[in-house]
Amino acid sequence: MTTTPDPGHPSDEPRRPSKPLRGNESRRSDEFRRGNESPQPRGHHCTDEPSHANEPSHLSRRPHPSQSGHPSEPHHGPRPANPRKPHRHPHPPARRRPRSRPAALLLALVLCLLAGACGKEGSPPAKGPSAAELPRYRVDSGFRLPASATWRKAKARGRLVVGAKEDQPYLGEKDPASGRYTGFDIEIAKMVAAGLGFPANRISFRTIASANRETSLQNGQIDYYVGTYTINDNRKKLVGFAGPYYLAGQGLLERKDEDGIKGPADLDGKRVCSAAGSTPYQRIQHDYPKADLVSYDTYSICVDNLLTYQVDAVTTDDSILLGYAAKVPEELKVVGKPFSEEPYGIGVPREDNALRLAIDGILASGERDGTWKKAYDATLGLSGVPAPKPPPIDRYPAS
Repeated sequence: MTTTPDPGHPSDEPRRPSKPLRGNESRRSDEFRRGNESPQPRGHHCTDEPSHANEPSHLSRRPHPSQSGHPSEPHHGPRPANPRKPHRHPHPPARRRPRSRPAALLLALVLCLLAGACGKEGSPPAKGPSAAELPRYRVDSGFRLPASATWRKAKARGRLVVGAKEDQPYLGEKDPASGRYTGFDIEIAKMVAAGLGFPANRISFRTIASANRETSLQNGQIDYYVGTYTINDNRKKLVGFAGPYYLAGQGLLERKDEDGIKGPADLDGKRVCSAAGSTPYQRIQHDYPKADLVSYDTYSICVDNLLTYQVDAVTTDDSILLGYAAKVPEELKVVGKPFSEEPYGIGVPREDNALRLAIDGILASGERDGTWKKAYDATLGLSGVPAPKPPPIDRYPAS
């Protein structure tokens, strides 16, 4: 998602949170930021990543406050004086007595056995697709594109360098332990690479911050970029765009067991969370002023507060929301229809029209033969939302 003053839109990344949350809020937020780590006792890890003893799995069901033994605020209440500040619990959570060392050792052993090669290189994230479930892309080994300077350089170095996101579940997410990138955008990047003559093991993914996408393409740091990158006229002045390959729109994320929100018209009096300064935040603020709008610096904190009944909905691009819903489909769902249009494209160097048009052709082929749908079903489709029809490709003339 873009945040102001970036002239882009909701796909750009918001800032890091300036004030950390405490207790259960911080724990759930950390779980979404870290990705898909399994809880393990402190001091007995099977992976390189730190874990916290006695923490529940992020996939466990969070009880409604009326069913919990811990104090919790109701999700309806008086509007805070400053809605941009985090909404905190009135009391800190009760401390838990640490497990004894023998019990911790036993629990660590059981978890490793259940995981089956805990911490193994390339292990798929929890609830994510395994390598066997992902589509296989036929590599066009005879492909040649001498008119593209970008393709010639990639061919000479023996690999493609592709820019991506690393913090968007089931879109573009990087496993901190293995370094493996997964998600729908990653699958689209691999499909394109195969069409350009490069197998998946000849792709180097590089995390590029949203604010640096245009500069990275202009300076030749990456060959192309795939990461919730909305096509708009201002960006076309700086880079080229193949596609679009997906039509996103602003959506709403709600708890699975509730039905009070069907669309933005139902937000009156509801606590709605979005990223501070983002386009979705501004749209709710301007078009639906009766909503009780709350802002944080990251969407993971918004989702954390949705799961702990402190807000009623989260809003941003529906593709990003689908990723969170796919992560815990028994707890979250995307509701209603999108109420904006955000066409995602593949960014390329502006002057390399040969590469742009070649990628357009590869996308069209993948949509016709069903490869595009397989990539969706193995990633965003895990949210339970069926694959939409891909948008028409815009083969605009060179300028």
